[in-house]
Amino acid sequence: MKRIIIVLAMMMSMAGCNKVNPFLFEWKSNYGMPPFDEIREGQYMLAVKMGMRQQASDVDAIIANADEPTFENTIAAYDRSGGTLDRVTGVLFNLSETDATPAMQRLVEKVLPLLSEHNDNIFMNPYFFERVKYLYDRKGSLGLDREQEMVLDNIYRRFVNNGISLDEAGQARMREINRELSSLEYEFGNRLLAENNAFADRFGVTVSEYAAEMASCSDRARREELFKAYSSRGNHGDRNDTKELVLDIMRLRIEKSALLGYDTPADQILSDKMAHDAATVDAFLETIFRPAVAKAEEEIADMQAIMDEDVAAGILPDDSTSVIRPWDWAYYAERVRERKYNLNEAETRPYFRMENVREGVFANAHRLYGLNFRKLDSVQVYHPDVEAFEVTDSDGSLVGYLMTDYFPRSTKRGGAWMNNFLPQYVDRHGDDHRPVIVNVGNFTKPTEDTPSLLTLDEVGTMFHEFGHALHGLLSRCTYKTVSGTSVARDFVELPSQINENWAFQPEVLATYARHYQTGEVIPDSLVAKINAASKFNQGFITTELAAAAILDMKWHELSSIEVDADCPYASSVPAGDGKMLIDPEKFESYVCGQMGLIDEIIPRYRTTYFNHIFNSGYSAGYYSYLWAEVLDKDAFELFKKNGIFDRKTAMSFRRNILERGGSEDPMVLYRKFRGDDPDPAALLRARGLADSL
Repeated sequence: MKRIIIVLAMMMSMAGCNKVNPFLFEWKSNYGMPPFDEIREGQYMLAVKMGMRQQASDVDAIIANADEPTFENTIAAYDRSGGTLDRVTGVLFNLSETDATPAMQRLVEKVLPLLSEHNDNIFMNPYFFERVKYLYDRKGSLGLDREQEMVLDNIYRRFVNNGISLDEAGQARMREINRELSSLEYEFGNRLLAENNAFADRFGVTVSEYAAEMASCSDRARREELFKAYSSRGNHGDRNDTKELVLDIMRLRIEKSALLGYDTPADQILSDKMAHDAATVDAFLETIFRPAVAKAEEEIADMQAIMDEDVAAGILPDDSTSVIRPWDWAYYAERVRERKYNLNEAETRPYFRMENVREGVFANAHRLYGLNFRKLDSVQVYHPDVEAFEVTDSDGSLVGYLMTDYFPRSTKRGGAWMNNFLPQYVDRHGDDHRPVIVNVGNFTKPTEDTPSLLTLDEVGTMFHEFGHALHGLLSRCTYKTVSGTSVARDFVELPSQINENWAFQPEVLATYARHYQTGEVIPDSLVAKINAASKFNQGFITTELAAAAILDMKWHELSSIEVDADCPYASSVPAGDGKMLIDPEKFESYVCGQMGLIDEIIPRYRTTYFNHIFNSGYSAGYYSYLWAEVLDKDAFELFKKNGIFDRKTAMSFRRNILERGGSEDPMVLYRKFRGDDPDPAALLRARGLADSL
């Protein structure tokens, strides 16, 4: 009660400030999107603190309720709490990824420990847990629907995974671990951003442009220099080196999993995923890695034949150095593709103007799901490069809002992603709050005389991230903690990856692939070449992806970062009791050797710049891309059987997958759509690897 009175007093005292701090009330203007023009740096911290106090008061009220615990007065009440905190953190953490100025980085560094303490205060509260456990132990007799059961299970599990069963000393240590991890993981991302900017400054090529540069660069010495710089990011022994951070992060993750009764972080993380345990993931990756490497070795032979021609022509020396090395792969693979399929990026890119591809993405969603998109010209956005769209359903009802932010800048981290500024949920009055979604990329920015022209990979990326956006936009859940993309990590990539399957279908290309100068629709002959080459280089692509997933798993299958001095990956740094710290470089080399990775390929992400697992929530989860691809390829086979635009199939996917979020067990949702379990061989067939088994 005391806390409630304090919060009410603060709200009254700040009533005159509400107009200048937009986080403290619901957004009614700007289409319900964040009023970016009104947001100032100094408003974040006040709103974070106010939001935490408000949510803490909501939890106090739940605990103080003298009535018998019910789903409505305990679980639903918690799910509805934290509105102010949702608004401010939704903006803060989105902009910390896209516009990470030094001031923004300093702000986030201050906010993270506060949020860590706030969450621990909630999920280590024994009185709150007492009410939750009362319901969890009786859930079979409460008459809950499946979504409510999932929400209850998730909240109960969150208490357990936060150490509610630990003694006072154990909980105190868990608080320290959570606080330190949040700061260390954020620091990893900041250092990698600095490394990416340094790479761009040195070579005049951003990390997003690296792949295209390596494919087109005929200067072998420059390719080698680029490759070595790119693949050593975070590994220079300077202030942006991440090796020590990696060890600190892993030490804490290992300690946390041990406190919770698990042998390794992987055991803890996977306990509530589709895969369930590390042994299942390891076996799954092995079935993919072996045929992928076999295919990659065939690809090396094709590339070496062309390199031998360069030797014969005097372009390369006739000695032992003229063999395919990692920095040669992209360049010679592109030459093989050009020779085998008469296809190269210089020929395709003029047909893939960014704006046209986005039109194609929207048109595809309209044809499949009946969605309509209207550009909002007068809306407030957070950067001049950002564009906003209103998304409506076939009956004219609002689906949500989508922002696109596709061009690189020095304050934006590399890669592409989807996120939400506001989630979808239904409030206590029955009003359905529609989401605000953003798709972010790092496509080449237009110049004065040339628009942004996408590579084939980038076209796939736009379709991929929009698949995530559909998962968020089409959500029809009641509770925000399970809405949209709030699903198991190894299920979340299904909507994104299945959407890629439409990108290069001939009838889809005809709707958007137009030459940026002439307006000519992409010719059938070029479409045929693109699709004929769709399985090209899949040995390499699959091997580097699977290798990164295996590397991730091996880091998270560790039970200590201290090893015997004679361990092949021991460093020279003593750890006490005759032990040595792990050397991250040696560990990675050892793992690659054990898995049988060939010298010509490195993991897609090496340890020192593996942002997915050390900063972005994919720890012991990078396998999810391949796991979900089994689902997506199996699901798309049903679309191909019934017609890729069959409305009944599309609406079944919408109703059973895209709208349901995490409101049901993911395999149950998949079976409702597919009518059966997924065929594990679907991935190998789609990648052209089935014959390499």
